[in-house]
Amino acid sequence: MGYKVSLGLQTYQFSDLKTVMAKASPLRSGDCLSGVAAFSNEERVAAALVLADLPLKRFLEEQLIAYEDDEVTRVILDDHQADAFAPIASFTVGDFRNWLLSDAVGTNELNAVSPGLTPEMVAAVSKIMRNQDLILVAAKCQVVTRFRNTLGLAGRLSVRLQPNHPTDDARGVGAAIIDGLLYGAGDAVIGVNPASDNFREISQILSLLDKVREKFDIPTQTCVLTHVTTTLRAIEAGLPVDLVFQSIGGTEGVNRSFGVTAALLQEAHEAALSLQRGSVGNNVMYFETGQGSALSANASHGVDQQTIEARAYGLARRFKPLLLNSVVGFIGPEYLFDGKQIIRAGLEDHFCGKLLGLPMGCDICYTNHAEADQDDMDTLLTLLGVAGINYIMGVPGSDDIMLGYQSTSFHDALYIRRVLGKKPAPEFEAWLEKMHLVDANGRLISPVDSQPLLTF
Repeated sequence: MGYKVSLGLQTYQFSDLKTVMAKASPLRSGDCLSGVAAFSNEERVAAALVLADLPLKRFLEEQLIAYEDDEVTRVILDDHQADAFAPIASFTVGDFRNWLLSDAVGTNELNAVSPGLTPEMVAAVSKIMRNQDLILVAAKCQVVTRFRNTLGLAGRLSVRLQPNHPTDDARGVGAAIIDGLLYGAGDAVIGVNPASDNFREISQILSLLDKVREKFDIPTQTCVLTHVTTTLRAIEAGLPVDLVFQSIGGTEGVNRSFGVTAALLQEAHEAALSLQRGSVGNNVMYFETGQGSALSANASHGVDQQTIEARAYGLARRFKPLLLNSVVGFIGPEYLFDGKQIIRAGLEDHFCGKLLGLPMGCDICYTNHAEADQDDMDTLLTLLGVAGINYIMGVPGSDDIMLGYQSTSFHDALYIRRVLGKKPAPEFEAWLEKMHLVDANGRLISPVDSQPLLTF
Protein backbone atom coordinates (compact mmCIF):
# COMPACT_ATOMS: atom_id res chain seq x y z
CA MET A 1 0.00 0.00 0.00
CA GLY A 2 1.39 3.38 -0.99
CA TYR A 3 0.60 6.93 0.03
CA LYS A 4 0.83 10.01 -2.15
CA VAL A 5 -0.01 13.70 -2.10
CA SER A 6 0.38 16.57 -4.54
CA LEU A 7 1.85 19.94 -3.63
CA GLY A 8 1.51 22.33 -6.54
CA LEU A 9 2.99 20.59 -9.58
CA GLN A 10 4.92 18.05 -7.48
CA THR A 11 3.51 14.67 -6.44
CA TYR A 12 5.14 12.89 -3.51
CA GLN A 13 4.87 9.13 -3.15
CA PHE A 14 5.61 7.19 0.04
CA SER A 15 5.87 3.42 -0.09
CA ASP A 16 4.48 2.59 3.35
CA LEU A 17 3.44 3.95 6.72
CA LYS A 18 6.97 3.64 8.10
CA THR A 19 8.22 5.93 5.34
CA VAL A 20 5.48 8.49 5.93
CA MET A 21 6.34 8.60 9.62
CA ALA A 22 10.06 9.04 8.97
CA LYS A 23 9.64 11.69 6.30
CA ALA A 24 7.20 13.68 8.47
CA SER A 25 9.65 13.84 11.39
CA PRO A 26 11.29 17.16 12.22
CA LEU A 27 14.88 17.18 11.00
CA ARG A 28 17.43 15.36 13.12
CA SER A 29 20.88 14.03 12.42
CA GLY A 30 20.09 10.42 13.41
CA ASP A 31 17.42 10.08 10.74
CA CYS A 32 19.80 11.56 8.19
CA LEU A 33 22.46 9.09 9.28
CA SER A 34 20.09 6.15 8.82
CA GLY A 35 18.85 7.45 5.45
CA VAL A 36 15.17 7.75 6.40
CA ALA A 37 14.85 11.55 6.71
CA ALA A 38 13.00 13.72 4.22
CA PHE A 39 15.20 15.02 1.42
CA SER A 40 13.74 18.52 1.66
CA ASN A 41 11.40 20.66 3.74
CA GLU A 42 8.83 20.31 0.98
CA GLU A 43 8.91 16.52 1.21
CA ARG A 44 8.61 16.79 5.00
CA VAL A 45 5.48 18.95 4.65
CA ALA A 46 4.02 16.52 2.10
CA ALA A 47 4.54 13.58 4.46
CA ALA A 48 2.98 15.54 7.33
CA LEU A 49 -0.10 16.23 5.19
CA VAL A 50 -0.44 12.53 4.42
CA LEU A 51 0.02 11.67 8.07
CA ALA A 52 -2.60 14.16 9.26
CA ASP A 53 -5.24 12.52 7.05
CA LEU A 54 -4.51 8.93 8.11
CA PRO A 55 -7.00 7.20 10.43
CA LEU A 56 -5.61 6.38 13.86
CA LYS A 57 -6.81 2.81 13.46
CA ARG A 58 -4.36 2.41 10.57
CA PHE A 59 -1.65 1.97 13.21
CA LEU A 60 -3.45 -1.13 14.46
CA GLU A 61 -3.68 -2.53 10.93
CA GLU A 62 -0.22 -1.71 9.55
CA GLN A 63 2.65 -2.39 11.93
CA LEU A 64 5.92 -0.53 11.37
CA ILE A 65 7.76 -3.64 12.59
CA ALA A 66 5.96 -6.95 12.10
CA TYR A 67 4.27 -8.61 15.07
CA GLU A 68 5.94 -11.96 14.41
CA ASP A 69 9.40 -10.35 14.11
CA ASP A 70 9.57 -8.14 17.18
CA GLU A 71 8.80 -8.62 20.87
CA VAL A 72 8.14 -4.92 21.50
CA THR A 73 5.48 -4.91 18.76
CA ARG A 74 3.87 -7.90 20.45
CA VAL A 75 3.86 -6.15 23.84
CA ILE A 76 2.33 -3.01 22.33
CA LEU A 77 -0.47 -4.80 20.50
CA ASP A 78 -1.16 -7.40 23.19
CA ASP A 79 -1.51 -4.65 25.81
CA HIS A 80 -3.73 -2.42 23.66
CA GLN A 81 -7.15 -1.79 25.24
CA ALA A 82 -9.82 -1.48 22.56
CA ASP A 83 -12.44 -0.10 24.96
CA ALA A 84 -10.22 2.85 25.86
CA PHE A 85 -9.52 3.48 22.17
CA ALA A 86 -13.21 3.40 21.16
CA PRO A 87 -14.02 7.10 21.83
CA ILE A 88 -11.34 8.24 19.36
CA ALA A 89 -11.37 5.25 16.99
CA SER A 90 -12.93 7.30 14.18
CA PHE A 91 -10.28 10.05 14.36
CA THR A 92 -7.57 10.80 11.85
CA VAL A 93 -4.19 11.85 13.20
CA GLY A 94 -5.19 15.45 12.49
CA ASP A 95 -8.49 15.01 14.33
CA PHE A 96 -6.57 13.55 17.25
CA ARG A 97 -4.33 16.60 17.40
CA ASN A 98 -7.32 18.93 17.46
CA TRP A 99 -8.99 16.84 20.16
CA LEU A 100 -5.86 16.86 22.34
CA LEU A 101 -5.59 20.65 22.10
CA SER A 102 -9.28 21.24 22.82
CA ASP A 103 -10.19 23.00 26.07
CA ALA A 104 -12.87 20.33 26.53
CA VAL A 105 -10.16 17.68 26.97
CA GLY A 106 -8.41 17.59 30.32
CA THR A 107 -6.54 15.22 32.57
CA ASN A 108 -9.44 12.82 33.09
CA GLU A 109 -10.14 12.45 29.38
CA LEU A 110 -6.47 11.89 28.60
CA ASN A 111 -6.13 9.30 31.35
CA ALA A 112 -9.20 7.47 30.03
CA VAL A 113 -7.90 7.07 26.46
CA SER A 114 -4.26 6.45 27.37
CA PRO A 115 -4.49 2.62 27.53
CA GLY A 116 -6.03 2.66 24.04
CA LEU A 117 -3.16 4.57 22.47
CA THR A 118 -0.19 2.89 20.85
CA PRO A 119 3.25 4.52 20.79
CA GLU A 120 3.01 4.85 17.02
CA MET A 121 -0.22 6.87 17.36
CA VAL A 122 1.29 9.35 19.80
CA ALA A 123 4.52 9.57 17.80
CA ALA A 124 2.47 10.29 14.69
CA VAL A 125 0.48 13.12 16.24
CA SER A 126 3.63 14.64 17.75
CA LYS A 127 5.08 14.99 14.25
CA ILE A 128 2.34 17.42 13.22
CA MET A 129 2.51 19.49 16.41
CA ARG A 130 4.50 22.60 17.23
CA ASN A 131 6.56 22.83 20.40
CA GLN A 132 3.84 24.80 22.15
CA ASP A 133 1.30 22.09 21.26
CA LEU A 134 3.51 19.43 22.83
CA ILE A 135 3.85 21.54 25.97
CA LEU A 136 0.16 22.35 26.27
CA VAL A 137 -0.99 18.73 25.99
CA ALA A 138 1.72 17.32 28.23
CA ALA A 139 0.82 19.89 30.89
CA LYS A 140 -2.71 18.46 30.95
CA CYS A 141 -1.42 14.94 31.66
CA GLN A 142 -0.82 13.80 35.21
CA VAL A 143 0.88 10.53 36.10
CA VAL A 144 1.28 9.83 39.82
CA THR A 145 3.53 7.06 41.15
CA ARG A 146 4.51 5.99 44.66
CA PHE A 147 7.16 4.05 46.58
CA ARG A 148 8.31 5.84 49.76
CA ASN A 149 6.90 9.13 48.58
CA THR A 150 4.41 10.42 46.02
CA LEU A 151 5.71 11.67 42.67
CA GLY A 152 3.94 13.51 39.87
CA LEU A 153 1.33 15.47 41.81
CA ALA A 154 0.22 18.86 40.47
CA GLY A 155 2.48 21.68 41.57
CA ARG A 156 5.37 19.32 42.33
CA LEU A 157 8.71 18.77 40.60
CA SER A 158 11.13 16.15 41.88
CA VAL A 159 14.86 15.64 41.45
CA ARG A 160 16.98 12.54 41.04
CA LEU A 161 20.09 13.06 43.13
CA GLN A 162 22.87 11.65 40.94
CA PRO A 163 26.05 11.31 43.08
CA ASN A 164 28.22 9.45 40.56
CA HIS A 165 31.94 8.98 41.17
CA PRO A 166 34.59 7.79 38.64
CA THR A 167 35.95 5.16 41.07
CA ASP A 168 32.77 4.51 43.10
CA ASP A 169 34.59 5.97 46.11
CA ALA A 170 32.23 5.85 49.11
CA ARG A 171 33.41 9.21 50.45
CA GLY A 172 32.90 10.88 47.08
CA VAL A 173 29.44 9.38 46.64
CA GLY A 174 28.49 10.25 50.23
CA ALA A 175 29.69 13.85 49.91
CA ALA A 176 27.63 14.36 46.75
CA ILE A 177 24.55 12.89 48.46
CA ILE A 178 24.84 15.31 51.38
CA ASP A 179 25.45 18.19 48.98
CA GLY A 180 22.30 17.35 47.04
CA LEU A 181 20.14 16.89 50.12
CA LEU A 182 21.25 20.29 51.43
CA TYR A 183 19.88 21.78 48.19
CA GLY A 184 16.56 19.92 48.44
CA ALA A 185 17.35 17.30 45.79
CA GLY A 186 16.71 13.57 46.02
CA ASP A 187 12.96 13.10 46.27
CA ALA A 188 12.67 11.23 42.94
CA VAL A 189 15.49 8.85 43.82
CA ILE A 190 19.06 8.83 45.07
CA GLY A 191 20.52 6.93 42.15
CA VAL A 192 24.14 6.06 41.39
CA ASN A 193 25.50 4.99 38.02
CA PRO A 194 28.29 2.61 39.07
CA ALA A 195 31.66 2.88 37.37
CA SER A 196 31.70 -0.90 36.88
CA ASP A 197 29.49 -3.95 37.20
CA ASN A 198 31.72 -5.42 39.92
CA PHE A 199 29.24 -7.06 42.27
CA ARG A 200 31.25 -6.34 45.40
CA GLU A 201 31.38 -2.60 44.63
CA ILE A 202 27.71 -2.50 43.69
CA SER A 203 26.85 -4.24 46.96
CA GLN A 204 28.82 -1.61 48.85
CA ILE A 205 27.03 1.25 47.08
CA LEU A 206 23.62 -0.32 47.74
CA SER A 207 24.46 -0.63 51.41
CA LEU A 208 25.83 2.93 51.57
CA LEU A 209 22.70 4.41 50.00
CA ASP A 210 20.43 2.49 52.34
CA LYS A 211 22.47 3.45 55.42
CA VAL A 212 22.26 7.15 54.54
CA ARG A 213 18.53 6.86 53.88
CA GLU A 214 17.91 5.05 57.17
CA LYS A 215 20.24 7.25 59.25
CA PHE A 216 18.30 10.38 58.33
CA ASP A 217 14.92 8.63 57.85
CA ILE A 218 14.64 10.12 54.34
CA PRO A 219 11.29 9.45 52.62
CA THR A 220 12.76 8.56 49.27
CA GLN A 221 14.06 5.56 47.34
CA THR A 222 17.54 4.51 46.33
CA CYS A 223 18.88 2.76 43.25
CA VAL A 224 22.14 1.55 41.76
CA LEU A 225 21.76 1.79 38.00
CA THR A 226 23.35 -1.52 37.15
CA HIS A 227 22.15 -4.22 34.77
CA VAL A 228 18.90 -5.91 35.72
CA THR A 229 20.62 -9.28 36.12
CA THR A 230 23.02 -7.79 38.66
CA THR A 231 20.08 -6.32 40.57
CA LEU A 232 18.39 -9.72 40.58
CA ARG A 233 21.58 -11.18 42.02
CA ALA A 234 21.56 -8.45 44.69
CA ILE A 235 17.96 -9.27 45.59
CA GLU A 236 18.84 -12.95 45.92
CA ALA A 237 21.76 -11.99 48.18
CA GLY A 238 19.43 -10.07 50.50
CA LEU A 239 20.85 -6.64 49.72
CA PRO A 240 18.68 -3.53 50.23
CA VAL A 241 17.21 -3.05 46.74
CA ASP A 242 14.45 -0.47 46.36
CA LEU A 243 14.15 -0.01 42.59
CA VAL A 244 15.15 -2.16 39.63
CA PHE A 245 16.85 -0.13 36.91
CA GLN A 246 17.28 -0.95 33.25
CA SER A 247 17.96 0.88 30.00
CA ILE A 248 15.45 -0.20 27.36
CA GLY A 249 14.72 0.54 23.71
CA GLY A 250 11.92 0.34 21.21
CA THR A 251 12.80 -2.87 19.35
CA GLU A 252 13.62 -6.43 20.31
CA GLY A 253 17.03 -6.02 18.71
CA VAL A 254 18.13 -3.02 20.77
CA ASN A 255 16.90 -4.69 23.94
CA ARG A 256 18.87 -7.79 23.00
CA SER A 257 21.94 -5.55 22.74
CA PHE A 258 21.15 -4.38 26.28
CA GLY A 259 20.84 -8.00 27.38
CA VAL A 260 17.15 -7.85 28.30
CA THR A 261 13.80 -9.29 27.28
CA ALA A 262 10.26 -8.64 28.43
CA ALA A 263 10.38 -11.92 30.36
CA LEU A 264 13.53 -10.87 32.21
CA LEU A 265 11.98 -7.51 33.09
CA GLN A 266 8.90 -9.33 34.35
CA GLU A 267 11.06 -11.56 36.54
CA ALA A 268 12.82 -8.53 38.02
CA HIS A 269 9.54 -6.71 38.54
CA GLU A 270 8.10 -9.61 40.49
CA ALA A 271 11.29 -10.01 42.53
CA ALA A 272 11.28 -6.35 43.55
CA LEU A 273 7.59 -6.45 44.43
CA SER A 274 8.21 -9.46 46.67
CA LEU A 275 10.55 -7.37 48.87
CA GLN A 276 7.68 -5.04 49.85
CA ARG A 277 10.07 -2.20 50.69
CA GLY A 278 7.77 0.61 49.60
CA SER A 279 5.82 2.42 52.30
CA VAL A 280 3.21 4.36 50.28
CA GLY A 281 3.18 2.41 46.99
CA ASN A 282 4.66 -0.40 44.94
CA ASN A 283 5.99 1.16 41.73
CA VAL A 284 9.40 -0.52 41.73
CA MET A 285 10.90 -0.09 38.23
CA TYR A 286 13.15 2.66 36.88
CA PHE A 287 13.75 2.83 33.11
CA GLU A 288 15.96 5.06 31.00
CA THR A 289 15.72 5.53 27.25
CA GLY A 290 17.13 7.77 24.54
CA GLN A 291 16.58 8.59 20.88
CA GLY A 292 19.19 6.88 18.71
CA SER A 293 19.86 3.77 20.79
CA ALA A 294 18.27 1.43 18.23
CA LEU A 295 20.21 2.93 15.37
CA SER A 296 23.49 2.62 17.26
CA ALA A 297 22.64 -1.07 17.84
CA ASN A 298 21.76 -1.53 14.14
CA ALA A 299 18.25 -2.50 15.23
CA SER A 300 16.00 0.31 14.00
CA HIS A 301 14.31 -1.59 11.10
CA GLY A 302 14.30 1.64 9.06
CA VAL A 303 11.97 3.35 11.54
CA ASP A 304 12.71 6.94 12.52
CA GLN A 305 14.39 7.38 15.89
CA GLN A 306 11.60 9.34 17.59
CA THR A 307 9.02 6.65 16.83
CA ILE A 308 11.41 3.96 18.07
CA GLU A 309 11.81 5.96 21.27
CA ALA A 310 8.04 6.10 21.76
CA ARG A 311 7.87 2.33 21.27
CA ALA A 312 10.22 1.93 24.24
CA TYR A 313 7.53 3.61 26.33
CA GLY A 314 5.07 0.97 25.16
CA LEU A 315 7.31 -1.67 26.70
CA ALA A 316 7.90 0.35 29.87
CA ARG A 317 4.26 0.90 30.75
CA ARG A 318 3.63 -2.84 31.09
CA PHE A 319 5.69 -2.69 34.31
CA LYS A 320 4.14 0.45 35.87
CA PRO A 321 7.49 2.13 36.65
CA LEU A 322 8.05 4.68 39.38
CA LEU A 323 10.36 6.62 37.06
CA LEU A 324 11.12 6.78 33.36
CA ASN A 325 13.37 9.31 31.75
CA SER A 326 14.72 10.11 28.36
CA VAL A 327 18.45 10.81 28.55
CA VAL A 328 17.84 13.13 25.69
CA GLY A 329 21.23 14.41 24.53
CA PHE A 330 23.49 11.72 25.96
CA ILE A 331 24.22 9.65 22.85
CA GLY A 332 25.68 12.59 20.96
CA PRO A 333 25.42 14.80 17.87
CA GLU A 334 25.30 11.83 15.50
CA TYR A 335 21.66 11.46 16.62
CA LEU A 336 20.70 14.93 17.92
CA PHE A 337 23.07 17.40 16.35
CA ASP A 338 22.50 20.65 18.21
CA GLY A 339 20.51 22.47 20.86
CA LYS A 340 17.51 22.92 18.58
CA GLN A 341 17.25 19.18 17.89
CA ILE A 342 17.81 18.29 21.55
CA ILE A 343 15.09 20.68 22.69
CA ARG A 344 12.59 19.33 20.18
CA ALA A 345 13.42 15.73 21.08
CA GLY A 346 13.02 16.41 24.79
CA LEU A 347 9.57 17.90 24.27
CA GLU A 348 8.52 15.03 21.99
CA ASP A 349 9.67 12.38 24.43
CA HIS A 350 7.92 14.02 27.36
CA PHE A 351 4.69 14.47 25.40
CA CYS A 352 4.64 10.89 24.10
CA GLY A 353 5.50 9.32 27.43
CA LYS A 354 2.98 11.33 29.42
CA LEU A 355 0.23 10.64 26.88
CA LEU A 356 0.96 6.92 27.19
CA GLY A 357 0.53 7.18 30.97
CA LEU A 358 4.16 7.14 32.05
CA PRO A 359 5.86 9.12 34.85
CA MET A 360 8.24 11.04 32.63
CA GLY A 361 11.45 12.68 33.65
CA CYS A 362 14.29 13.92 31.50
CA ASP A 363 18.03 14.01 31.81
CA ILE A 364 18.36 17.43 30.20
CA CYS A 365 21.84 16.92 28.88
CA TYR A 366 24.39 17.16 26.09
CA THR A 367 27.84 15.87 25.31
CA ASN A 368 30.76 18.21 24.90
CA HIS A 369 31.12 17.49 21.18
CA ALA A 370 27.49 18.50 20.42
CA GLU A 371 26.55 21.92 19.05
CA ALA A 372 24.79 22.78 22.32
CA ASP A 373 25.52 24.53 25.58
CA GLN A 374 24.06 25.15 29.02
CA ASP A 375 21.85 27.96 27.70
CA ASP A 376 20.12 25.39 25.48
CA MET A 377 19.64 23.21 28.54
CA ASP A 378 18.17 26.15 30.47
CA THR A 379 15.65 26.57 27.68
CA LEU A 380 14.68 22.90 27.63
CA LEU A 381 14.53 22.80 31.43
CA THR A 382 12.14 25.74 31.49
CA LEU A 383 9.94 24.34 28.72
CA LEU A 384 9.73 20.92 30.37
CA GLY A 385 8.94 22.54 33.72
CA VAL A 386 6.02 24.37 32.11
CA ALA A 387 4.99 21.09 30.45
CA GLY A 388 4.68 19.42 33.86
CA ILE A 389 7.67 17.10 33.91
CA ASN A 390 7.71 14.78 36.93
CA TYR A 391 11.42 15.01 37.67
CA ILE A 392 14.84 16.10 36.44
CA MET A 393 18.44 15.23 37.29
CA GLY A 394 20.53 16.83 40.03
CA VAL A 395 24.26 16.49 39.32
CA PRO A 396 26.92 18.34 41.34
CA GLY A 397 27.88 21.37 39.26
CA SER A 398 25.88 19.88 36.34
CA ASP A 399 29.07 18.04 35.27
CA ASP A 400 28.92 14.27 35.67
CA ILE A 401 32.55 13.39 36.34
CA MET A 402 31.95 9.66 35.89
CA LEU A 403 29.82 9.56 32.73
CA GLY A 404 31.52 12.61 31.19
CA TYR A 405 28.55 14.69 30.05
CA GLN A 406 26.70 17.87 31.03
CA SER A 407 23.35 17.66 32.79
CA THR A 408 21.38 19.81 35.26
CA SER A 409 22.60 20.79 38.69
CA PHE A 410 21.07 21.15 42.15
CA HIS A 411 20.97 24.90 41.47
CA ASP A 412 19.07 24.35 38.23
CA ALA A 413 16.44 22.44 40.20
CA LEU A 414 16.16 25.34 42.65
CA TYR A 415 15.71 27.72 39.71
CA ILE A 416 12.89 25.82 38.06
CA ARG A 417 11.07 25.17 41.33
CA ARG A 418 11.36 28.84 42.24
CA VAL A 419 10.32 30.35 38.92
CA LEU A 420 7.34 28.00 38.46
CA GLY A 421 6.32 27.77 42.12
CA LYS A 422 6.92 24.00 42.21
CA LYS A 423 7.58 21.99 45.37
CA PRO A 424 9.24 18.65 46.08
CA ALA A 425 7.21 15.51 46.76
CA PRO A 426 5.01 16.19 49.80
CA GLU A 427 6.62 13.61 52.08
CA PHE A 428 10.09 14.87 51.15
CA GLU A 429 9.06 18.49 51.59
CA ALA A 430 7.93 17.71 55.15
CA TRP A 431 11.27 15.99 55.80
CA LEU A 432 13.21 19.01 54.54
CA GLU A 433 11.32 21.19 57.02
CA LYS A 434 11.91 18.72 59.87
CA MET A 435 15.63 18.69 59.10
CA HIS A 436 15.76 22.54 59.12
CA LEU A 437 16.80 22.61 55.47
CA VAL A 438 13.88 24.75 54.26
CA ASP A 439 11.55 27.18 55.94
CA ALA A 440 7.76 27.02 56.06
CA ASN A 441 7.62 28.65 52.61
CA GLY A 442 9.91 26.02 51.08
CA ARG A 443 12.89 28.37 50.76
CA LEU A 444 16.35 26.98 51.51
CA ILE A 445 17.84 27.93 54.86
CA SER A 446 21.56 28.58 54.94
CA PRO A 447 23.39 25.86 56.91
CA VAL A 448 25.18 28.67 58.77
CA ASP A 449 21.85 30.05 59.98
CA SER A 450 19.87 26.88 60.58
CA GLN A 451 22.26 24.36 62.11
CA PRO A 452 20.68 21.59 60.02
CA LEU A 453 20.22 18.15 61.49
CA LEU A 454 21.84 16.59 58.39
CA THR A 455 25.25 15.85 59.88
CA PHE A 456 27.41 12.76 60.24
